[in-house]
Amino acid sequence: MFSLGRRGCIALVGGLAAWPLAAGAQQPTMPVIGFLHPASAAAFADVVAAFRKGLSESGYVEGQHVAIEYRWANNQIDRLPVLATELVRREVAVIVAGASPAAFAAKTATTTVPIIFSSAGDPVQMGLVASLSRPGGNLTGINWFAGELAAKRLELLRELVPGAARVALLVEPANVRIAEGTVRDAEAAARAMGLQIRVLNAKTSREIDTAFATLASERLDALFVGGSSFFYVRRVQLAQLATHHRVPATYSARQYVEAGGLMSYGASLTDASRQMGVYTGLILKGAKPADFPVMQSTKFELVINLHTAKMLGLTVPPSLLATADEVIE
Repeated sequence: MFSLGRRGCIALVGGLAAWPLAAGAQQPTMPVIGFLHPASAAAFADVVAAFRKGLSESGYVEGQHVAIEYRWANNQIDRLPVLATELVRREVAVIVAGASPAAFAAKTATTTVPIIFSSAGDPVQMGLVASLSRPGGNLTGINWFAGELAAKRLELLRELVPGAARVALLVEPANVRIAEGTVRDAEAAARAMGLQIRVLNAKTSREIDTAFATLASERLDALFVGGSSFFYVRRVQLAQLATHHRVPATYSARQYVEAGGLMSYGASLTDASRQMGVYTGLILKGAKPADFPVMQSTKFELVINLHTAKMLGLTVPPSLLATADEVIE
């Protein structure tokens, strides 16, 4: 009868013990998504949750089918290029850029890794893609129109505050492309309506305080807050200062109004983030960004905080209340 002997048994047992490790090493590697954002995780938790929801709709659950590497610039836009380069070196399967500055940083960092972006401004006008229907290259994404809705937001503000003649426009200068586009669109709309625009800049919490001090000293009638990840992070501060200075203000997203702001009109940021998740799932399945047109938001919301209006001594016209998607009392 054939015998392995002591050494043979040890070799056989050793081989059997090593077999699961070798087999495990042959399992397909879980794809990694790089999530790049100029702000902070805490302030954009709802956006991340919406992105994960869209991703799951495409069949990918974080931790089960895909891993996500998060890179947050914590409101330091100049850090984005380094963070984008880190993700490229990590060899992620796709980069998700949660705002325009992140999209430009990712675009500079790679021409091969697919990039799914969220843009508050016109991505063609800003130079992110060649066209909406045929983006070309390695980028596509969602345009949620924060900038292009300037005229509509001013109209709604005028309807709420008919006597307003001079409006402060608050923009974040570090977010150059969005700031320039917002100023251009708002000034054009204001001229058509006979309004005067006073541009105020802020890129830090202290500069927001300074902007409101200027607004108060110049006795401006109302405030238009431009789209900005930084302003989104500081939405509670903005709402509280507007109430303190008794200035009617309009914002680009409902989250400002939920934080105590007066009124917002704009696309649903969470819905746009969900769509980014859906697109990302399609890319993970092998689709090419160039094959997908830039999606434009179609869901717009008018949200009014009636409690804040009363604190400001404003009577909201029935016409606005009737058309509002939500009235917070």
